[in-house]
Amino acid sequence: MDRSQAVNEDFQAFALGLNRRTREPAVYVGSTCIECGDEIPEARRQAQPGCRRCVPCQEQHEIDSHWRAL
Repeated sequence: MDRSQAVNEDFQAFALGLNRRTREPAVYVGSTCIECGDEIPEARRQAQPGCRRCVPCQEQHEIDSHWRAL
């Protein structure tokens, strides 16, 4: 029982750490990409108000999210 609890606590600590590292700001009003730090073009910010990533980073984020969901 103790070993099982220790494994569970280790997993929970790992999951919480991962969540903290991958958490995005709740509201983003900046003009730089949260992934690469490049400037997000004005046209994209107007077309997608509140966007957090430039187009290449957003595409990669969507691909990564898709594969994580499988």
